[in-house]
Amino acid sequence: MGKTCTELFAGLDCTVLGNPDDEVSGIAYRSDRVRPGDAFFCIVGMTTDGHSFAQDAIDRGAKVLVVERKVYLADATDVTEVVVSDTRKAMALAAANFYEHPSKDFALVGITGTNGKTTTTYLVEHMARVAGKRTGVIGTVGVRIGNAQEKTAHTTPESPDLQKLLARMRDERCDVVAMEVSSHALDLERTWGTTFAVTAFSNLTQDHLDYHHTFEAYFEAKARLFSKGYPARRVICIDDKWGNELLRRCSVAEDSIVTTGFDSSAQIHPVDVSYEPTHTSVTLDVRGSRYSFDYPLVGRFNVENVMCAFGIGLQLGFSADVIVEALEEAPQIPGRLERVKASHDGGVSVFVDYAHTPDALEKALSSIVALTSGRTICVFGCGGDRDASKRPIMGRAALAANHAVVTSDNPRTEDPNAIIADIVSGMAAGAGRFDVQPDRRAAIARAISMAEPGDSILVAGKGHEDYQLVGEKTLSFDDRVVAAEELERAFGDQVDEPVSGD
Repeated sequence: MGKTCTELFAGLDCTVLGNPDDEVSGIAYRSDRVRPGDAFFCIVGMTTDGHSFAQDAIDRGAKVLVVERKVYLADATDVTEVVVSDTRKAMALAAANFYEHPSKDFALVGITGTNGKTTTTYLVEHMARVAGKRTGVIGTVGVRIGNAQEKTAHTTPESPDLQKLLARMRDERCDVVAMEVSSHALDLERTWGTTFAVTAFSNLTQDHLDYHHTFEAYFEAKARLFSKGYPARRVICIDDKWGNELLRRCSVAEDSIVTTGFDSSAQIHPVDVSYEPTHTSVTLDVRGSRYSFDYPLVGRFNVENVMCAFGIGLQLGFSADVIVEALEEAPQIPGRLERVKASHDGGVSVFVDYAHTPDALEKALSSIVALTSGRTICVFGCGGDRDASKRPIMGRAALAANHAVVTSDNPRTEDPNAIIADIVSGMAAGAGRFDVQPDRRAAIARAISMAEPGDSILVAGKGHEDYQLVGEKTLSFDDRVVAAEELERAFGDQVDEPVSGD
């Protein structure tokens, strides 16, 4: 499959220096992955400039260069240059053109927000399956087409990778695809040129300020998915000011909107909620009609996710009865308040959750506290090479537990002890209620050794991840596996005392 420059750049304001009838056989944004006949996009990044790799791309067989400024190359008189104002945005639209706009051939749901995206995509996928649809999922946990699971490097893939993936889903005859849309992806134009049937907003809390710098900039990145550049039916949680601002903007645009939230003004809101250790019972008011049902997810934050999924289902045209049926048998979301299974647990409940923001940690702990008869213990850390300003806030949030064990998360290229010091700086109010164990396995073992029957442990931060990033190494490490091993180590040798007879 190939496209001429004219076809590839249709709808794009550009200047073609060379032959517009040149056929492009592929799209590349890394020179080391260029194949003969490719169009190479010179992306201006935060640390590197793709224009510097133009010659390497030509040497590897690139036929077309897409640039923001003229480049001067040796022995490249037969190379066509396409000059654009923004190579990222041009690449996204060109990728959509190259794969013939696959997102137009099914109902694509884009879900953004700080927390809840993964759970909501899984709920939407399950709902669509119950409705008899073939489904796809793109997000933090990976990619699933039908029942086939794959890993991905980014929550939302780079635009050529995304469009190629969407084309595969089209070719596999998917009817509904649920996708997490990150703020980075929106800011870097990865989704530009993609057609969404529904876009949904969950919440906005502190994260990624190392990249966006301010809450306002972070919000505006998320808000792009609700702008005129992404026309769609909307689902918006209005429990915070950011959701209300989105509602205002979308109302002015006269979009189709379903609002969700605990506030009674939301079109979907809870009338009654009962939290149990294994499930939640809820009565939802849905545009004036009431639906009572149980679903096998726990915690207040999952009520938010369930309401968001309900709203998406309505915007997709599913009946309320189908939506309720699906939610009643909702699947366990990998690494989202997932209870660790072990043959011997000593009466101690261990939950693993991806919570890596202050708000997510607060919500996860609040949920576990509500379900626990004994004490709660929290094992957590913070990632390296990421927003350092949230670390002391995470430390303060962890003090909602009776005891916290501060440990290493994914330190990446940072000193784990320096990250821990940042966390601990926010925990002065909890003197005597936390300790430090940099080794993550040892930290989990420490928490288990402290626990008594009826206690609960939250291991937070990594969730579904089966690795730990230390320096330049990727180490095998799965909180769920390690916690199960340490439970067995702690309680597996326990035997019932024999009952003596008279």
